[in-house]
Amino acid sequence: MTTTVPAAGPTPTPTPTPAPVPGPVSGAGSTTVTAGPVAGAGSAAAAVPGGGLGGFDRLLEAVVGERAAAVRNVPATLTCFTDHFPRHPVLPGVLLLESMAALARTAAGPGTWRLAAVRGVRFKHFVGPGDQVHLTVEVSAHGPHRTECRATARAGGRVVATARVLALVSDETTREGTA
Repeated sequence: MTTTVPAAGPTPTPTPTPAPVPGPVSGAGSTTVTAGPVAGAGSAAAAVPGGGLGGFDRLLEAVVGERAAAVRNVPATLTCFTDHFPRHPVLPGVLLLESMAALARTAAGPGTWRLAAVRGVRFKHFVGPGDQVHLTVEVSAHGPHRTECRATARAGGRVVATARVLALVSDETTREGTA
């Protein structure tokens, strides 16, 4: 079952409101998350449905184990723009990557997921103040302890960044070198 919100023009920067909470869907055994604003939006550490860190303002769609879509607004008030770079402000790529990882964690479903590996990341265009970034994540492999996703970020109608693989592992997974 999928919950989709049609795009109706630019999304205004939301005021902090309670975040939607994922719930089980009867029958299919999957979880679908309803669309809505994310509490504390604009911060790289905003809470997202299902826990974890967030890097997006509005969740458009989430089908656990399949895909997710979200929007991130880039306000001119971010402190990173004072140093990165004063005459030509650019959103640091690591913040864009964290937004993709947060959306991948949402697509992975309930539980605590951590980013284990990133492969094939391409930053194609700059993202600056006032841009609205549309994030999409497609799950390519999903299991109880490991999920792999492909991610794309678009702003102004063009692809600004892609990640070929975002590998997430469950926190219950034993880390290498530990028993």
